[in-house]
Amino acid sequence: MGQAQQAPGARARSRTRQPRPNPTPGAGRNLPAATAVGLAMLFAVLGGLLFLPLGFVAITTTFAIFGVWEVFRALEANGTRLPIVPVMVGTVAMPFSAYFGGPESLLFAMLISSVAVLLWRSVESATGSARSIFAGVFTLAWVPFLISFAALPLHVAGGVTPIGPWPGGVVPEGAWQIVILLLLVVSNDTFGYLVGASLGKHPMAPKISPKKSWEGFAGSIAGAMLIGVLASIFLLGKPWWVGVVLAVGMVASATAGDLAESMVKRELGIKDMSSILPGHGGVMDRLDSIVFASPVAYMLFVLVSGA
Repeated sequence: MGQAQQAPGARARSRTRQPRPNPTPGAGRNLPAATAVGLAMLFAVLGGLLFLPLGFVAITTTFAIFGVWEVFRALEANGTRLPIVPVMVGTVAMPFSAYFGGPESLLFAMLISSVAVLLWRSVESATGSARSIFAGVFTLAWVPFLISFAALPLHVAGGVTPIGPWPGGVVPEGAWQIVILLLLVVSNDTFGYLVGASLGKHPMAPKISPKKSWEGFAGSIAGAMLIGVLASIFLLGKPWWVGVVLAVGMVASATAGDLAESMVKRELGIKDMSSILPGHGGVMDRLDSIVFASPVAYMLFVLVSGA
C-alpha cells in the first residue's frame, strides 16, 4: 500500500498554516527581558561601586555563589561530584579577602580553599576522588578567584578599606577602574551582538560557538575602543591611547572567557548553565566574560597607572 492521503481540508489547512514568528531573532534571546535584567544588574553594581563599596563586594560574591552552584549542578549531572561545601566557603572568602587584604590575601584564600577541597575529599570514598578534587580546584580558580580581581582595585593599600560609604564621598580611582571594566565588557557584548547579528558571516569558532563571528568581534573592538577612549579621558584623566589598550585587552579577554564557557557547556552537553536570569540563561552565562576580563583589567590598570 502507498502512503495514506490527507483529506482535502487537512491539505488546505497545512498549506495555509504559517510558521509562528520568532520573537527572538538572531541570537534566540528574549531581548526585552535580557535588556531589563542586564540594566538592573548594571545599576545595582554601579550603585555599590560609587556609594557603598562593600555592597559591590557582596553583590560580586552573590554572583559567584550562583555561578559556582550552576557549575556544581552541571558537573553533577555528568557524573562528577564537586566538594561543594569547601568550594562555597572559598567562594565567599575570596572576594572579601581581596577587598580587605589585597592580592596577598586573595592568593592565600585560594590556597587554603584548594587545600580544604583536598582534605574534605580525602575523608570520603576514594571512588572518583581525583576527578572530584580537580573539579573543585578548577571551579575555585575559574569563578571566585578570577572574579575577585574585580574587588582588588577597591583595596586601599596603606589605609583603611571602608566598611561604609567612601570617606568624604570621594570615589577613588580604583572604583572608576571597575566602572570602566564593566562598561567595556558590556560594550563588547552589545556591539558584538549588533554587528554579528546583522553582518556576521564568518564564524570565529564554529565547533565551539557557531554564532560568534569575526564581524561581531570587529564590532566589539570598534565599539569598545570608542567607549574606552571616552572613559579614559573623562573618568580617569588618562591619554586616549590608554582607552585603546584597555578596549583591546577587555575584548580579547572577554571573548576568550565566552569561548571557554561555551567549550565547557559543549563538553557537558548543555545550552545554558541555568535559566535563572530571563533572557540571559544562567549567571555563568553572564559572568563568563567578566571572570576572564577582571584579572586582565587589573594588570592593565597597574601597567598604565603612570600614564
